[in-house]
Order: sequence, then C-alpha cells, then structure tokens
Amino acid sequence: MKDNHHRQEREEMNELLRQYNNFKAGKKFNFIEEESFQRLIAYFDENDNLSSALEAVNFAIEQFPYSSSLFVKKADILIATQNYHEGLAILEKAEILDSNDINIYILKTDAYLALDYHQKATALLEEAIIVFDGEDKIELLFELADVYDDYEDFEKVFDCLQLILEQDPANEEALYKICFWADYTGRNEDSIRIHEKIIDEHPYSQLAWFNLGTAYQGLKLYEKSIDAYQYAIAIDEKFDYAYRNLGDAYLRLKRYRDAIEALQKVLELSMPEEVIYEAIGYCYDKLKNHAQARFNYRKAVHLNSTESRLYYKIAGTYMQEQYWESAVKNLESAMNINRSQPEFHFSLALCYIEMDRIKDAVIHFTHFIKARPRNVKGWKELIKCLYDAEYYEEALEQIYNAQKNTDNKPLFIYYKSAVLFELGKSKEALLQLEMAMKEAPSLVKQFVELNPSLLQHSAVLEIIGTYKNSIKRKKK
Repeated sequence: MKDNHHRQEREEMNELLRQYNNFKAGKKFNFIEEESFQRLIAYFDENDNLSSALEAVNFAIEQFPYSSSLFVKKADILIATQNYHEGLAILEKAEILDSNDINIYILKTDAYLALDYHQKATALLEEAIIVFDGEDKIELLFELADVYDDYEDFEKVFDCLQLILEQDPANEEALYKICFWADYTGRNEDSIRIHEKIIDEHPYSQLAWFNLGTAYQGLKLYEKSIDAYQYAIAIDEKFDYAYRNLGDAYLRLKRYRDAIEALQKVLELSMPEEVIYEAIGYCYDKLKNHAQARFNYRKAVHLNSTESRLYYKIAGTYMQEQYWESAVKNLESAMNINRSQPEFHFSLALCYIEMDRIKDAVIHFTHFIKARPRNVKGWKELIKCLYDAEYYEEALEQIYNAQKNTDNKPLFIYYKSAVLFELGKSKEALLQLEMAMKEAPSLVKQFVELNPSLLQHSAVLEIIGTYKNSIKRKKK
C-alpha cells in the first residue's frame, strides 16, 4: 500500500512538472492552482534546488499577488540564500496581507540574527508574544529563548521557559530545557517553586518530579532530591536519568550501597557508560570491597581504555590490599597514557618504597615535587624515604629545599632535628627540636613517628615535656 502511495505521488509530481514546464515555455497547459505551486516550490526546496524554487515562487506570485503564504515562502528562500535585506522587504509585504502569520516573525528573527541585529530580533519577538496566544505564543517563546541563548542572556532564557510552562505545564521540551538552565543559572529555588506548582496540577508528571529533584540537588538538599527522584521512578520505572541522579544523591550522602543499587539500575536501562561503572567502583572502594571496586573500574576501562585515571584507581585498590607489583603495573599503564600527572608519580613512589626500590621512589617523588613544589606532602614523603634509607646528607639537603618552597613549615624543623641526631650533631638537633616545639608543638607526633627511638634521648624527653607542661599551664 505504501509503495502504491509513493508511486501515485511521483506520478502526480511528474505531471505537475510537465504542466509547469509547459507554462514556462508558453505552451498549452492546464491552470496551475496556488496549492500546486506550493507543491512545486516544496519539491525544488527539498531537492536543494533553491534557484528553481525561487523561480517557481516568482511565477506563483504573478498568478496570486495577494497570497501572503507565497510571499513568506519567497522570503524563506531569500533568507536561506543569504539575501537578508531583500527577504525582510518581502516579509513586510507579506505582513500587510496577513499580519497573523507566525512564520513572518520567525523568518524576520532569522534575518535579524544573521545580520547581527540582536535588539531588533528580541524586540520583534517580545512584541509578537503579546499579540499571539496558544501554540503560536509558545513557539515564539522558544524562538525568543534561542535568541537570548545566542547572545548569552541566560537568565532570560530561563524566564522564557518559565512562561512556556505557565502556558503549558506539560510541555516536555520546556521541562527538559528548564532543568538544564536552572542548574546553569543557579536558579534552583525558582525551579522548585515552578515545579511544585506543576506537580500540584499534574501530580503524575515524572519530568516535573525529576526537575524538582535536580533543583533540590543543586541546593545540596539531597534527602529531598531523593524523595523527588523516587516519585519520578514510581511514575516511570524505566526513567534512567532519575536513577542516575538518585545514585549521585546517595553517593553525596555516603549511602554507598543505595548508590550502587541505583547506578546498577542505570546499567540495566541504558547503554553501559564508563562514568557509571567508575561511580560504582568508587562506592565499592569506600565500602572497602576492593575486588568489586576493581571489577567495575575494569569494566570502565573496557569502555575507555585511554582514560589514565581509571588505571590509577585500579592501582589504588591493589595498594589498599598491598599488592604492590600489580599496583605498579597499573600505574605504569596510567603513565603510558599521561606521564605528566603528579599523583601517578606519587603513588608509584609509595609502591617502590614498599618494594624496597628506594632510588626509584626518590625519582618519582622528585617528579611529583617538580610539578607541585609547594605541596608539603611530596617533600614530607621524599625526606622520610631518604631518612628511612639512611641517606641522611641527602635528606638534610631536601629539608632545606622543602623549607625554601613551603614557607618554612614547622614540620621540616622537626625533620631537620631528627636528621641532625643521625648525623651525630646532637646540640644542633636539640636546638632545632626546641624551635619546632615552640612553633608547632602538636606536630611532635610526626617527629616521634619518624623515629620512635629518639625518645630514648633524655634531653629530647625533657624538651618535649617542658613545652607540653607550658601548654597545659596556659590552658588553665
């Protein structure tokens, strides 16, 4: 049946083209109706033959000089061929014949925007919105929203969408768009009011419930956002985006098991995505289930084998379980993709310490420090590494570098004291310890953790005790 219909349409169009060609050649022809001219113009337009479409519309206007729709079609073709001023002039003629044709305003807007007449475009649409109502008004509001978007007046984009929803609370396009713009403009409180009103009138609108949830989530009101998403899911149990956002809200509340359940539902309902597997892996990591975390990170890797971050996270699970060689292997995979990431060097150095590969650890701590010279963590681990390996001279040199780069953090005074003890410079070591206790007595724990045997020095105990007692007296 469908083939017969298409065949009939082709035959009718061939006959119409034959009559039109006879008309152009001045031969005998049947009178061509306006509707037939419209079909011819559409035919040429659809086949990207705009010159023939323009020729046909000019012939049509000669035959039907009071047809507004033909003038509108001519303007459409002129604007499509970048003859904007001529198109606008034709639209003025069309408006005289029929000022209620919405296409006149849409095409004028297109021409104004192409000519960068932003204010004219907005003024035209703002006036038209007052004149039109119903579906036409909604279409013009969408046009106006696009104009505001083009010129980055994003607050007004949101306002247009709000007006559309006041006219048509069930308009899906507006509901989808306002969700994005509420988040982008930060107008979450406005979004809550809009969607609560819609829900009062349309309690089974899953999009309204979803948008309410995203607005609450934007305000970090995660419990309320969860309630809204659950309503959306109750209405549409296959609403994958609601499950996705629900999973994120649970994750923010550290409800990792609930997050896993919601995110696994996303995988059931939609195409597998690396970001979902990664999020599930993160949840299992937080639950100390490193094998399951690793399983999901690997699933993410299968979907995107060029994302270095995923190999880094797999390495992290091995480090938690003290499988240092497996961790190193995955960190090397990460670094093959992105060698400039400082955290990869830092983690690799920690693995090499555990594997007693001190020189390799020092190399990678150095890479980390070069990238982040003011980061205390890097200097601290490098100095500890050198100290534990009994490279005291090198440790002392790095302490001076650390103090220079970190504004003389008191921790490194403690470390200097510990190193000086090992170098047999006890008097200088005690002076450094006293200075450190004076500046930051709470950090003495890290001095002791570096080498507990330092407490066997009676002078060390005396200095620590003196400052601790002094602090107690001050508190009293």
